[in-house]
Amino acid sequence: MKKSLLALASGAFILGAAEFVMMGILPQVAQEMKVSIPTAGNYISSYAIGVCIGTLILVFGRKVPPKRLIILFMVIALAGNTLSAFAVNSPMLLLARFVSGLPHGAFFGAASLIAKTLADKGKEAQSVAAMVTGQTVANMLGVPAGTLMAEYLSWRLAFAALAVWAAMTIALVALWVPRIDAVRDAGLAGQFRFLTKPGPWCILTAVFVGNAGIFCWWSYVSPWLIHVGGYAKASVSAMMMLAGLGMVVGGIAGGRLTDRWRTAGAAAVGQAISFIGLLLTFLLPGSRLSAAVFTFCIAFGLFFVSAPQQLLMTQAGEGGGELIGGAAVQVAFNFGNAVGSVVGGMMLNASGLNYHYPALGGVPLALLAVILLAWYSHRAERTPAVARSLPSAS
Repeated sequence: MKKSLLALASGAFILGAAEFVMMGILPQVAQEMKVSIPTAGNYISSYAIGVCIGTLILVFGRKVPPKRLIILFMVIALAGNTLSAFAVNSPMLLLARFVSGLPHGAFFGAASLIAKTLADKGKEAQSVAAMVTGQTVANMLGVPAGTLMAEYLSWRLAFAALAVWAAMTIALVALWVPRIDAVRDAGLAGQFRFLTKPGPWCILTAVFVGNAGIFCWWSYVSPWLIHVGGYAKASVSAMMMLAGLGMVVGGIAGGRLTDRWRTAGAAAVGQAISFIGLLLTFLLPGSRLSAAVFTFCIAFGLFFVSAPQQLLMTQAGEGGGELIGGAAVQVAFNFGNAVGSVVGGMMLNASGLNYHYPALGGVPLALLAVILLAWYSHRAERTPAVARSLPSAS
């Protein structure tokens, strides 16, 4: 992998770990903050809201070279994770999680543009996937490590480690990422011109409902593994590592299929895998084997769609909206994350804390995402080559 992509992947690692580690340490955080598990889901939603609002950084930073933006985002990540490590009460932790989420969507918008620009011809999706690999490795290694810290030491150490990693990444980006020109300045309104077409909204809606469906279940995966899968608390970190492996493999597979086939079609395939996993998670009784299989498969599908969706929206914004297009995917992803966490919590409360039911809440949402992506692929990708008509697709 090019050193520039390694530096970007390091930043993606921090953001991926900061986002997903809360799922693995939720019981310990809830206990120390003296809140219930469903209420602790707000720490997940707070991060996601920060992602959505933080995209405004790109709106007003459109003239700034992407490399400088990446460094700014890592500085914010450093501050947010430091605050999380030293949070003394629930409101402070909610604020810290919000700050930690601010750079997330904007980072992936800028990083996707850099990765696409530096990619070898015909390997754009694989280059974006390589950058996103940092986020998937965070789930394979960073999240389990954070879960172990929470179980045997303190959940605060997980956020402290991420703060240190952010400082290191600032140096890597400064040394290894080449300077590329800022996107063409299309003006404040011009950045959003591509959103006047229906194609991008179809993709963003699919990202939103697809991730909302998955996060109905994923937000509560740690207690689900204990109460439904029958795993001991000490084994949850190993299962989170299995989920991370699924994300890594899914991300690589999604990037390769995208470069060889249809972009939206590849995303539909990944989303279908997660949909089937959610459906079976609800229908089948829990066991250690089924919990392991479904954890891997749903995580595989979750990141299988990442590279094709990032590439679709970066292409959609060509002409001045590339950064906003790439960031919009993460906004939709995390908005879905926030909504899914709330819906999953509602399903838990309504069912008397039956951990099968969050998956049921996600099933119709995930199915809608499959339908939207398949429909878009049929309309706009009629040849094996990736259609460039996203902004004008009807």
